[in-house]
Amino acid sequence: MTSPILDLADLGWSNFFAAQCDPDDTLLPVRVMAVHRDRLVVQGADLDMAIPPFGADPDDGEAIATVGDWLLLDTAKQRARHLLQRRSLFKRRAAGTGRKLQLIAANVDTLFIVSSCNQDFNQARIERYLVLAEEAEVTPVIVLTKADLSAAPEDFVYAAAKLLPGLLVEAVNALDPQSTACLSPWCKRGQTVAFVGSSGVGKSTLINTLTGAGGIATQAIRADDDKGRHTTTGRALHRLPMDGWLLDTPGMRELQVTDAEEGIAGVFADILALARQCRFNDCRHLSEPGCAIELAVAQGRLDPERVKRWRKLAAEEAYNTESLAERRARARAFGKMAKGVMKAKRERNQPG
Repeated sequence: MTSPILDLADLGWSNFFAAQCDPDDTLLPVRVMAVHRDRLVVQGADLDMAIPPFGADPDDGEAIATVGDWLLLDTAKQRARHLLQRRSLFKRRAAGTGRKLQLIAANVDTLFIVSSCNQDFNQARIERYLVLAEEAEVTPVIVLTKADLSAAPEDFVYAAAKLLPGLLVEAVNALDPQSTACLSPWCKRGQTVAFVGSSGVGKSTLINTLTGAGGIATQAIRADDDKGRHTTTGRALHRLPMDGWLLDTPGMRELQVTDAEEGIAGVFADILALARQCRFNDCRHLSEPGCAIELAVAQGRLDPERVKRWRKLAAEEAYNTESLAERRARARAFGKMAKGVMKAKRERNQPG
């Protein structure tokens, strides 16, 4: 159990959510703090309880609650009645052939994109996370660990900062609380932060330093209640010493670029602005005449590696966003065309 919640502002409540509520309504606002298979753990003002899951499959167009959501609760029946509009949302396509949409987390304020000042620094991976933050409408902050082990951490800071105008970048020693104190403005009362980053960059060390604990598992809101068998959650909010909230979910480490056209447009706005200057509207930017992007690369005004990364992310987004039905229809059309070509070839080769 966590320390008592003084009021809704401790949980991240703001005027954005208050404006969606009827002052005369008897339903109480609560935040989803943890998601289990058979229940949600919610907290409100002087309220901490488990309730049945809310909503249905998002692919069916119905609301479904995820960690970080705000719900309006009927306390008498201990059931949620309404899902409030979200300020931000992370989602992904599930693995497998169905490719159903999974909601990962809602109402996150800041995404800490963790990399390191060594060979693990990867601009392509950072750009991928920037696209996800842009699409989710979450503020990204690049956190570069192992700055104390680098001879020139400023070089990594510069390389990260130039990926997006105005991007915030902090270089830290993840083991040193004084060094990580620069992250405190995003971890204060009512703020919710999430972490992404590949293995080996010191993400777990950074989280443990910020929580002041040996592991975030010891800080879980609630892994069980007195009504059932213990169930460990993979999606939960954890209280930070600075009174903010840390989102812990394996899904954040596995996010693919999907339904993220606007996110890509935001991160690669400079390339898309050039694309609008191409001679042809259907320019593929692969050596077509009058291609403004190819010209900018040739003149040294645009990094060719950045263009490659943009193409890769755009292709991934298109593939992941395309529905299974559309993919199968395209495959059938291609198969039909191929059979037609082969049939025509056989007919031509038949003796007259």
